[in-house]
Amino acid sequence: MVIGRLFSGLRRMRVERTLRRRAIPDDLWDLTVARYPFIARRSDDDLGSLRDLATLFLAQKEFHGAQGLAITDEIAVAIAAQACLPILRLGLVHYNGFVGIVVHPDEVVARREVMDEDGVLHLYDETVTGEAMEGGPVMLSWHDVAAAGESAEWGYNVVIHEFAHVLDMGDGAADGIPPLADRAARKAWAAVLDSEFNDFCDRVGAGHDTLLDPYGAEGVDEFFAVASEVFFVAPGDLRMEHPALYDLLAGYYQQNP
Repeated sequence: MVIGRLFSGLRRMRVERTLRRRAIPDDLWDLTVARYPFIARRSDDDLGSLRDLATLFLAQKEFHGAQGLAITDEIAVAIAAQACLPILRLGLVHYNGFVGIVVHPDEVVARREVMDEDGVLHLYDETVTGEAMEGGPVMLSWHDVAAAGESAEWGYNVVIHEFAHVLDMGDGAADGIPPLADRAARKAWAAVLDSEFNDFCDRVGAGHDTLLDPYGAEGVDEFFAVASEVFFVAPGDLRMEHPALYDLLAGYYQQNP
């Protein structure tokens, strides 16, 4: 018990030292908040907590620019602020499974390999603006990150999408079910998510316009990620069209944006 309190005290001291010595400058933080309306509309308390989380996030993660992109403070803080929004109540521990963040100037073409049921290997190219892999790194397109203020109008946010995948993979499986308290919680989650996902796939298959990106029909893991995007950047729309899904995400993220 004494040892536990000692380590807890040391962790608090490290956190306080990081927040004091590596605080995000006021002008840079204000600029970042102003660029992203879905962040700016948060309460002062939320913004204070988000700034602290983003500061700690920046101290723990390693940013790498690709294709000649230089990682500036503006780029790093913009990513950190958006990445920490989903864990505002959950805590930074949920991102402990990776360190690296690779930022490209724009979308990239990734080579894919898929084995079909007959054992035939198919090779194809896929254009991506972000990708999260178990254990890292997380890849992002700076063009899409920077434009998140405007793209929020159609429920798109590449940072939240990829970090929702990070949360989903927290239990070792990319299945649309993030780590939950117990089997009963997982069963209840799956009941709501599967129902919403199946209805969504039916709408996409029928050619209907959907609030959520049709890409979410690729799998329940992608559905969770695109739903999380809309939950944070266009929450009123999600609550109106998918109230059960909104309540599910609000319970998990412990937020009511």
